[in-house]
Amino acid sequence: MAEHVLTNTFFEQFDLHPLLAQGLADCGFTRCTPIQALTLPTALEGRDVAGQAQTGTGKTCAFLVAVLNRLLTRPAMPERRDNDPRALIIAPTRELAMQIDKDARAIGRHTGLRFALIYGGVDYDKQRQQLQDGCDVIIATPGRLLDYFKQHVFSFRAVEAFVIDEADRMFDLGFIKDVRYLMRRLPPREERQGLMFSATLSYRVLELAYEHMNQPQKLTVETERVTADRVRQQVFFPSKEEKMPLLLNLLERTDPSRSIVFVNTKAAAERVTQRLSKHGYVVGALSGDVPQKKRQRLLERFQKGEVQLLVATDVAARGLHIADVSHVFNYDLPQDGEDYVHRIGRTARLGAEGDAISFACDLYAMSLPDIEQYIGQKIPVQPIGADLLTIPKPRGKALQAAHEDADAEDSESPESAERVAEPAPRSEGEHGPRKRRRRRRPSGHSAPPPSNG
Repeated sequence: MAEHVLTNTFFEQFDLHPLLAQGLADCGFTRCTPIQALTLPTALEGRDVAGQAQTGTGKTCAFLVAVLNRLLTRPAMPERRDNDPRALIIAPTRELAMQIDKDARAIGRHTGLRFALIYGGVDYDKQRQQLQDGCDVIIATPGRLLDYFKQHVFSFRAVEAFVIDEADRMFDLGFIKDVRYLMRRLPPREERQGLMFSATLSYRVLELAYEHMNQPQKLTVETERVTADRVRQQVFFPSKEEKMPLLLNLLERTDPSRSIVFVNTKAAAERVTQRLSKHGYVVGALSGDVPQKKRQRLLERFQKGEVQLLVATDVAARGLHIADVSHVFNYDLPQDGEDYVHRIGRTARLGAEGDAISFACDLYAMSLPDIEQYIGQKIPVQPIGADLLTIPKPRGKALQAAHEDADAEDSESPESAERVAEPAPRSEGEHGPRKRRRRRRPSGHSAPPPSNG
């Protein structure tokens, strides 16, 4: 963690439970980030907080410290059953829920608190049994949690703390009805603590906070202090056909060890992944319909550095804390400013530096003025020389794609890779070499009998 993103506020200055303080120390957390220093004094007093800070600035640790300390220093309600959670943390995506669970188990390793991670796409009965066996903290996505709740697997009557992370994303992904349903079934707002954290506190998010929280205090860390100054942003204006050779040349020049290429659709993710794989990069695709086990395996390999490039839709734009992402490429410019901020927030995390390179093609360039207005600055424009539009030579025989698909897309022959490397890029409407048709025999003629040799 870089020095200049930390404050002079130390965790030991707060009256934290010794077991929680020990877990923080074991994780190497000594000084607070700005959002932690700003929100913890209020949250540790048991008051409600609506916190805003850019992604990668320590929001997760801020609300986990507040929630775990509350559970350790206050007794549970006497009539609480073992399978009634004392705290509930809601996240919009599976990846974010998994990251929160990982952080909670790390800093809460000495506390004895039990955590249950609940999300869709994995073993249904196993998660149900985990809830029936009992837990203190549920970390979940809304859909699967609501399913178990309606089956009376657990109840909310003992909930003392409720957290919504990335609240604005709940609206974007259509989860807000589920969230409102859950919040209306919690104990009265005066009997529990509510914490809401997000990179943007829009009008609709604040409306949700004031409707379901107990006089929440709005606490904001300015963008300029934590993100914008550390991300080197630039934009190119290619045509749609020029985007792939431009990307390949920029990758060749920067030679990034770990980068994310963002696209707007699943179809674009498949095309870009296949092209990069043929060109010799170890690359994987992450979109909404990738099975959960496959997503986890891909992200683990990406975090370990076994995968060079991750091609992703906005499903990966929030909640993923992946260290040392050097470059973010907006192959498709996002259609609103919030998504742009969250995409480029995958780099320059916790004080590091990074590069965000965007392609404003003829299809998506109209989004650029709104993005620049949202971030409050003009993105520097870079010229496109002829050298950036000539496809570089492939990096050798294409390596197996990181998502470990067994289909033919990930095992292209060297000849196919050479065809992709021709100077003129194949248009996006083409789908590979034409297959040879088998000649159909004239009707009425049967195949000759096999020879007896």
